[in-house]
Amino acid sequence: MVDFGEKLRKLRTDKGLSQEKLANRLVVTKSMISAYENSVRLPSYDVLIKIALFFNVSMDYFFGFNKHQFLDTTNLSEEQIEIISRLIDQFKQK
Repeated sequence: MVDFGEKLRKLRTDKGLSQEKLANRLVVTKSMISAYENSVRLPSYDVLIKIALFFNVSMDYFFGFNKHQFLDTTNLSEEQIEIISRLIDQFKQK
């Protein structure tokens, strides 16, 4: 998890969250989020799971084994999922 802090900061800022808002959602302190992002500390296993679930990424994403993020398609119809899949394919071709 060499670049865990960088990955966490990018996920947080991409979602438009402050450190404080993310901390509240994960039930940790703002200083803990800062420590994670600055690579001063690594989260416990339980907090790492919360972070992965919150940002909808795999645990492998943080370990560097998997560079992929996942889209949450809960409550979408099969037709909507298919449209999104085709759009992703189009972006990959460019």
